[in-house]
Amino acid sequence: MFLGFAIPLFFLSYPTFAADPAPLSADGQWRLIFQDEFEAETLDGGKWTTCYWWNKDGCTNLGNRELQWYRPENVSLSDGMLHLTARRKKATGIEGRKFRYTSGMVTTGRDYAELPRPSRMRFRYGHVEVRAKAPAGKGFWSAIWLLPETRESRPEIDLMEVLGDSGTSLRMHYHYTDDKGKEQDPGKTATVANLTRDWHVYGLTWDKDKLVWYLDGKEVWRWTDAASIASEDMYLLLNLAVGGEWPGPPGKRTKFPSSYLIDYVRIWQRSEK
Repeated sequence: MFLGFAIPLFFLSYPTFAADPAPLSADGQWRLIFQDEFEAETLDGGKWTTCYWWNKDGCTNLGNRELQWYRPENVSLSDGMLHLTARRKKATGIEGRKFRYTSGMVTTGRDYAELPRPSRMRFRYGHVEVRAKAPAGKGFWSAIWLLPETRESRPEIDLMEVLGDSGTSLRMHYHYTDDKGKEQDPGKTATVANLTRDWHVYGLTWDKDKLVWYLDGKEVWRWTDAASIASEDMYLLLNLAVGGEWPGPPGKRTKFPSSYLIDYVRIWQRSEK
C-alpha cells in the first residue's frame, strides 16, 4: 500500500497483559504491548479507528486509484474474528466522487477530527503478528502495514500484501527515502501455499538494524541495510482494497460480499535483561 503525517513524539507507557502469549516467531525476550483477540461484540474504539487520518465520512486511497470507499459499517466482529467486508455498493465520497464498492479497514492511528492527538497505538521497534485469512477474487487487495506517526507516506513497512487472484504469492515491501533524498522500494514476492484458502500468521520483527518477515513462524525475507531502517514511531493498518492500479478491477467471478478475516493482532517489544 502506498500513501500519506508532523506532531511531536511522546514517551509511551504500555500495559502488561495477564497470560501474555509469546510470539510464534522471532528470537529473544519479548514484552506484549498491544493485543486484540476480537472477542468483543463491537470494535474497541480505544484501539482502532476505521479510516485513514483524512477520514471525512469515509475515505479511500486515490493515489492507488482504488475503487472502494471505506465505511465503518464494513467493519464488524463476530465469532471471535474481525471482518473487513467488501461489498458491491454505490457510495459518494470526497469531492462528490462516485464509488461502486465499499470496504473496511482499521488502523491504530487517528481520524482527521482527532488531530493533533497522537495515534491510539504507535511504537518504535518490536515484533508484530497477525493471524488472518485473505479473500479470493480478482480485484481484492488485502494488506497489513505500518506508517509513520508524522503523517508522511514514508517510511512504510508492508508486512503482507495478498492479491485475491494470486493467493500463492506473499508480497512484502519496504518503502523509504535514502540519505540522498531518493525514494527506494525494495521488496520480495515469496511463492507460498494459497493464502486465500486457509488461516496464516504474518509476522515482522523490526529492530534498529534489520527487518525480518515471517509466515507461520518461518522467515521469508529480511532487509539488513541498517542505515535505512525506520527509527521513528509508526502505527498499524489492516485493510481490504478493491481494485486499483496493481490488482485491477474485480472480475465477473469475484464474489461480493467477501471478507478479509483477522483472528488476532499482537505487538511486542524486546525486554532482554
